[in-house]
Amino acid sequence: MGLIDKYIKIRYSNFMGTKKVLFLMTLAVIMAFSCKSETAQGSTGNNSSKKYEVFDPSKISHAKYAATREEVQKFIEQQNVFIREGNFDAWKKSLSDEYFAEISSRENLKRLSEQPGMKTRKIVLKTPQDYFEYVVVPSRADLHVDEIEFISENRVKAFTITTNKAGEEQRLRLYDLEKIGDSWTIIN
Repeated sequence: MGLIDKYIKIRYSNFMGTKKVLFLMTLAVIMAFSCKSETAQGSTGNNSSKKYEVFDPSKISHAKYAATREEVQKFIEQQNVFIREGNFDAWKKSLSDEYFAEISSRENLKRLSEQPGMKTRKIVLKTPQDYFEYVVVPSRADLHVDEIEFISENRVKAFTITTNKAGEEQRLRLYDLEKIGDSWTIIN
């Protein structure tokens, strides 16, 4: 191989290396600009930027899990009381505004009214109070928490474990909850 061939090979190699670096830098810039920073609304109502962090539920200690599960169980027991008593206002205060709006929407009430169980009983849901009376009260008056699953530091899913007719255990989600300050709120 001649000297000119070696020179061409080195120049080509350097050129390709530079192209790879430029490509990787361009890709990094594109990714950086395409990622949006998350904003969270604080308890004061002001928006503040927060850096996005991936939540790792395995980092939750047994003590925190047990304490949170106990808090959630007490919260759900209180919900059971509100529901058994038919206390719509107390139950409503336990819901996030977004969740209440979702279940109160005309579309949701209409969709639920068209379910076979409602149609056979000739129930038409028109208000959130109807939803409470005909959906929540019959199905949620005596729940208990067997497990929780952390979604973030202040959000959990609450589950109960039941056994079906075939003798298999089923994990049923009761609520999605968020702790705001010292209080739990139903978010779904």
